[in-house]
Amino acid sequence: MSAELIAAATSARELAFAPFSKFRVGAALRATDGTVVTGCNVESASYGLTMCAERVAVFKGVSEGYTRFTAVVVVTDVAELTPPCGACRQLLWEFAPDATVTLANTHGRSETFTVRELLPRGFDASQLDPVTPP
Repeated sequence: MSAELIAAATSARELAFAPFSKFRVGAALRATDGTVVTGCNVESASYGLTMCAERVAVFKGVSEGYTRFTAVVVVTDVAELTPPCGACRQLLWEFAPDATVTLANTHGRSETFTVRELLPRGFDASQLDPVTPP
């Protein structure tokens, strides 16, 4: 667990735009070169357009030239630690399949998993190869 990443995700959480749910989430990713990239959730009045903090961080990282991440931290302020949703797990599988994922809250609780534990048998580009008929 990285105190630096938890602090970065906690700071990112403060920037969350969550006027509807009031559920603010911050995420921090460590790129393979050590760079830390953060993201926060951004809600839309059209709920389906809402973006999770984890995906914001991945997209921001990719837009800055980082495509591999070794650690992920997700911070909320609720008692129950909050894991990434299914869409975020899929995106993490593609950009951080071997990463650790630390779930933390603002009350000092945390627990660490791997992306593989959160998304066993994930879908990725290796499944896109065409099947040759017999």
